[in-house]
Parts: sequence; structure tokens; C-alpha cells
Amino acid sequence: MTAATTSAMPADAGVQTVAQAYATADMAAAFLAIDIYARASLEHSLCTVNRYDADAMRVVRLHSSNPQAYPPGGSKDKRGTPWGRHVLLEQRIFVGEGVEAIREFFDDHDAIRDLGLQSVINIPVVYNRECLGTVNFLMTRPKISEADIDSARLAGVLALPAFLALRQAAKK
Repeated sequence: MTAATTSAMPADAGVQTVAQAYATADMAAAFLAIDIYARASLEHSLCTVNRYDADAMRVVRLHSSNPQAYPPGGSKDKRGTPWGRHVLLEQRIFVGEGVEAIREFFDDHDAIRDLGLQSVINIPVVYNRECLGTVNFLMTRPKISEADIDSARLAGVLALPAFLALRQAAKK
């Protein structure tokens, strides 16, 4: 499955695709299906999924809808950052609206701007009071609605089984 072949996927087919990815234990396919499923409501231009390494206070990219600009495997140090405290430690959703908000919270704000992105929703994926990672959506529009936040939150919930499977695999 690719983003191009499934970008017009109906919502119910999107849920089925996420379920099928989990049934076959294909976490990469699950993240892609969640990205595509959320696109129907969010109309985002970039989706990334990051695993959180609490010991190093780093996020490591597992999925990107734009691997040329944001390749999987890339990582960012979030120690001592307001964003890291807000999302990773306090486990709160971050909403950034407009170019200035992105400039304030993201070191890679120039790359984000160059992609024409003006708003962001970062969803911490939390289980048993532990942040496992984040699901992130960036849009070309400067404003975020409550419906956008709800859709992004649902995508985070859909990603939880993948994060739990990855955590379990790391313990083996």
C-alpha cells in the first residue's frame, strides 16, 4: 500500500486497512494506514510517527509521509525543550498555529516553512501513564479546529497497538 494508491480511501476501508496491518503484525503498514485514514478528516500534508526514548529524551521517526524531507530513522533531542516537557513529559497534545508558533517550538522550522506547512498537532501516545511516542500532523492551513484535534487524537489511539507491539519486541 502506498499513500498515492490509498489517498482517496473511504473511512471504513481505512479502518479495515489498519486492522489488517495489525492482524499481520505489520507496524509500518499500520502507521501508513493510520496516516491515510487521518488524511480524510485532517487534510494534512505531512504525518510523522515517532517512538519516544525516555532515557535519552529523544524521538526517533518510525514513519513519514514525506520520507525525502523527513526520513524514517531520523531523531531529535527533546531534552530541556518546552515541546518535550509539554508533549513527552506532561503528555499533553500540542497545537501550533501559524508560522511563528512553529518557529518558536521547532528547530527545523525552516524546513517546515519550505514545505508550506503552517500548523501542527502533536499527539502523545500514552499507555499506563508512559509516553511511548507521538503521532504528528502538519497542515498548510494556519488554524486548527477542535474537530481536527479530535481526529488527530483518534489517530493516536489507533497507533497505540503498534507502539505496544514495538515496546514488547524491544524487551525480547
